[in-house]
Amino acid sequence: MYNIALFLSFTLLFFGCNINSDDAPENEENPNVPGTIYGSSTISLEEAYGALKTALENNAQIGIVAEVDHAQNAGSISKELGPTKIIFFGNPNLGTPLMQENQLAGLDLPQKVLFYEDKGQVFAIYNSTEYLASRHALAGTENLNQISGALENLVGEAIKGELESSISQSVTASEGIINVTSSKEFEATYQSLKTIISGNENLSILAELDHQANAQSRGLELRSTKIIIFGNPNLGTPLMQESQSIGLDLPQKILVWEDADGKVHLSYNDPEFLKIRHGINESDEEIQQISNALQNISEAAAAN
Repeated sequence: MYNIALFLSFTLLFFGCNINSDDAPENEENPNVPGTIYGSSTISLEEAYGALKTALENNAQIGIVAEVDHAQNAGSISKELGPTKIIFFGNPNLGTPLMQENQLAGLDLPQKVLFYEDKGQVFAIYNSTEYLASRHALAGTENLNQISGALENLVGEAIKGELESSISQSVTASEGIINVTSSKEFEATYQSLKTIISGNENLSILAELDHQANAQSRGLELRSTKIIIFGNPNLGTPLMQESQSIGLDLPQKILVWEDADGKVHLSYNDPEFLKIRHGINESDEEIQQISNALQNISEAAAAN
């Protein structure tokens, strides 16, 4: 179990990085994923990814939750995928207030940045704070601007280039989120979920994060909230072969959380929502398999 105290310092990062408006001309090669900020790197993927990772590592207050090399995972099952890597990192001081407002925000935390190369062009892409605010009804949360500015400067400096906003930034509240209510208490539900995933030879657990413990490490209160990140390259790789940007929403995640009434829920991203978000048109079989797997896993973990 990861219980990583993550604190992202922003004081050295405000270089005035520019984000072009939604009305900027659209390059057909650019990712146009709703609710994202992206940029084309002027340096290689390894250099850009390494620059971001180094910036995080060199700050003693920063912790990295997980790194996933999607291309390497594809190679492990004898499938080809262009360079595609994602790094997860976060900040309890900034993330906790979002979850205090709406625990479902924990499904999109910690922060993550995807790097990928397509036809010789290297992109970095991440979820915008406008996307988080609209999806989790967080409008007016004070630290969103601080989070936005820090991410812009971290990623802009890493790619040595400008960032752009996708044309569509907002979604409806709770869009693309499936919830299952558990008949068990919080810890029993989470342990059941972990046991089910661990017992499936096709799945690998990549990270676990206790949002409540991280909040407490900063003297903040948060109801029981944990997330588990896991994947299956056999199903995820075909999706990324069609649209590498979906690597931003992979591996799969299930959030377990206890609400104010003491009810326990398991929440995850609807694969059909991700299919539309990333323009997946030719992988219906894999999408259905993933949907069935997530439903079966969640319902089994929730049952007595």
